[in-house]
Amino acid sequence: MNKNKVLHETRSLFMIILVAFLLKVTLIEAYIVPTGSMENTIMIGDFLIGNRFVYGMRTPDWIGVPYTDIGVNIPFFRFPKFREPKQGDVIIFKYPRDPHLKYVKRCIAEPGDTLEIINRKVFINGSEFELPENGRFILPMMSKNLKDQNIFMGKGNKDNFAQTVIPKKGDRISIGPETALLVMQLMLMDDHELTLKNNDGTFYFTMTDPADIYRRKGSYDVFDKYYPNGNLLNPWSRNMPRGELLFDGQPIMHLQEYEVEQNYYWAMGDNRDNSLDSRFWGFVPENYMLGEALFAYMSLDLDTWIPRFNRIGTVLR
Repeated sequence: MNKNKVLHETRSLFMIILVAFLLKVTLIEAYIVPTGSMENTIMIGDFLIGNRFVYGMRTPDWIGVPYTDIGVNIPFFRFPKFREPKQGDVIIFKYPRDPHLKYVKRCIAEPGDTLEIINRKVFINGSEFELPENGRFILPMMSKNLKDQNIFMGKGNKDNFAQTVIPKKGDRISIGPETALLVMQLMLMDDHELTLKNNDGTFYFTMTDPADIYRRKGSYDVFDKYYPNGNLLNPWSRNMPRGELLFDGQPIMHLQEYEVEQNYYWAMGDNRDNSLDSRFWGFVPENYMLGEALFAYMSLDLDTWIPRFNRIGTVLR
């Protein structure tokens, strides 16, 4: 009798775990907020529930040991979506420069939009996108004459960003000196292979930034895989070897233009002065979208581990 009871309870527990896993990888995206980039809309220590279904739930694209980089990439499938991400949505996505990380930001611009930031004011297609109700600035405004070398494509600084068009599927971008850096990043995010060959061997371009991996893992060993010690390169690398650039094995010099293969989005944190967002690393590819953040189901003060009951059930707007 006891044996049958244990067997029954074991089966029940297994079914609960299986159902929870299936919900996690299909319908629900759970996310714990570790930074203040979305304050005061979302607070550090908020536990969020996201809707995977709305943007088209997707199967896992990586299998491996949790909380490590040990694993392999696998083909994934995205189910039909109810709608596209839209301006104002609070989105959960894989960070383009370290896909093992999930980010939560606000969608500011959609595919095909023209974005510009002037004295902190964000303009989309010429109309101001106002700071969300709980958004904020915590630092003095930077002059438009100051250039920040960490800003995406060298387009200004966090408070002043030169006019930029968000790529959309089907766009054709001419390849030349002014567009090369942008096109190389789009090629990589569209899952093409970019390599550089010379007498020293073959170097492989990747969007994964060793500085971001170091920030996550805290080990300088990650830099050993990148040039000049290793054979990996970033498109934005300042130290670049000479050689022939190849696109999917063919000389890129034969290409006159590149056709964008998926939609892209622009994401920013509501806490504008404390957010590592599209101003610094660029566009969010549609394939990296995981879901729309809906509400906080739990919130903890991470210093004291005391629950913040007033945050539970907070709907994200």
